[in-house]
Amino acid sequence: MDRREALRSVAILLGTTISAGTTDILFSSYTLPENEKNNVTFSVEQRKLLTEIADVIIPTTKSSPGAKVAGVGKFIPMMINDCYPAKQQQSFYKGLTEFEARVKKTYGKSYGLIPLKDRQKLLTELRQETLDQKQAKNPDQADITYFFTITRDLTSLGYFSSEVGCTKAREYLPIPGSYDGNTTLKPGQKSWAT
Repeated sequence: MDRREALRSVAILLGTTISAGTTDILFSSYTLPENEKNNVTFSVEQRKLLTEIADVIIPTTKSSPGAKVAGVGKFIPMMINDCYPAKQQQSFYKGLTEFEARVKKTYGKSYGLIPLKDRQKLLTELRQETLDQKQAKNPDQADITYFFTITRDLTSLGYFSSEVGCTKAREYLPIPGSYDGNTTLKPGQKSWAT
């Protein structure tokens, strides 16, 4: 099974938690031409920012490590560069830089250095802007809301397709028995990864 097929499988498992745009990219039968790949370059600081955002979206809990431990901060730029057409890469990148500028204007420092409650507040506000954008279709908000949607989608996809996500956040049986699609979960039991 190749990477694209594995990601499709995870997308199906996640159901509607992934947007139609991301699902379309993953399910597209075309291969991205080489001249479309790596259209944008992410700095070390931007990769750290994506790691911190992903860790707010899927934080570490008592029962499982978060997105930072799973390496989602490296996964997101890799997916953007390898799977998204150049126009969408540029839109994502513009949204990322808009978000960076917003954080620095509001707090005077980078996202990873502000308190957790403020990081959560910023993402909650951005989520609401994204929901409002679906109705308003404001061109000034298009890139930053696209950035948020794709970051959220790839955080879920990267986390639940990682070793940490499959073995720590979900129930995992390394040597599976027979398939039972109608099994009953015990109270508090994690959903199955395999």
